[in-house]
Amino acid sequence: MARAPYQVLVLPFFQDTSTKLLYAVFQRTDDHAWQGLSGGGESEETPLEAAVREAAEEAGIHEPDGWIGLDAHCSIPVVQFKDHASWGPDCYVIPEFAFGVRLTHLYLKLSIEHRAYRWLLYQQAFDLFKYGSNRTALWELNQRLLREQSVP
Repeated sequence: MARAPYQVLVLPFFQDTSTKLLYAVFQRTDDHAWQGLSGGGESEETPLEAAVREAAEEAGIHEPDGWIGLDAHCSIPVVQFKDHASWGPDCYVIPEFAFGVRLTHLYLKLSIEHRAYRWLLYQQAFDLFKYGSNRTALWELNQRLLREQSVP
């Protein structure tokens, strides 16, 4: 299946009974960086379809409680991806689309892409993330969820 010229970022979150928000962060196997779930679209997938597939493949998320499309977007240089030559010589950067996914449990089943995961409070997750795009998307998701909590 051909890799589409975009990336998705998925930020799983859980809200416990005391209204604390917890965010899952994942440590990559290859470079040990902490980040959200990420991956590329395949063929004709929409970004949301790719996010759903990546969440299932990388963390065993099959029945989430809901998806939140985020406004946070970034551009990633194509040379970061092995398939970049197939996108043509005029493709220099690809967009990354970010999503939050609400879970009703804390158990995740990792693929070989990740060696560990942690459930953390916002600031802990923010500080642990390696990439600025992850921090921006997490900030937006946290703001949206806090606003949701304050609306009667």
